[in-house]
Amino acid sequence: MKKKLYCFDFDGTLTTSDTLLEFIRYAKGTGRFLMVFLMYSPLLVLMKLHLFPNWKAKQLIFAHLFAGMRIEKFDALCRDFAEEYQHLLRPKGVTLVHEALVAGAQVFIVSASIDNWVRPFFATQGIGEVEVLGTKVEEKDGCLTGRFSTANCYGAEKVRRISKALSSK
Repeated sequence: MKKKLYCFDFDGTLTTSDTLLEFIRYAKGTGRFLMVFLMYSPLLVLMKLHLFPNWKAKQLIFAHLFAGMRIEKFDALCRDFAEEYQHLLRPKGVTLVHEALVAGAQVFIVSASIDNWVRPFFATQGIGEVEVLGTKVEEKDGCLTGRFSTANCYGAEKVRRISKALSSK
């Protein structure tokens, strides 16, 4: 018997906004958020003009803000963020995810966002069967390096991740 597969994008599809920006503001405060984005604005403009890679800009900003942080602290921030920002989830999207799971489907949440904060959004909903395919952060000796251990899960990388996840089942 064939099992149905549902793949959902996260930012802007299951949520009402980009969670990277919301997470940074939550974790570092509005002042630091604005300072860092002002600091990196030349790169962000180049990125929007497709003259600088999206993943590289994202990684540079992530490294600036989180490199050296203990993974336990980062994960706790991610869990707290998901708990406090449940309002970002679109109720209709959460209902669709839940209905797919109840029907016995395999469900992937595929996102360019860091999987550490995407996963807790669904744990707090009581939905434990989703598999999050997101950008993974690199850690060394229990601390974030500021780099990503996988390619940014964006565009064609989403298809590669889904294919890889299905082939390993």
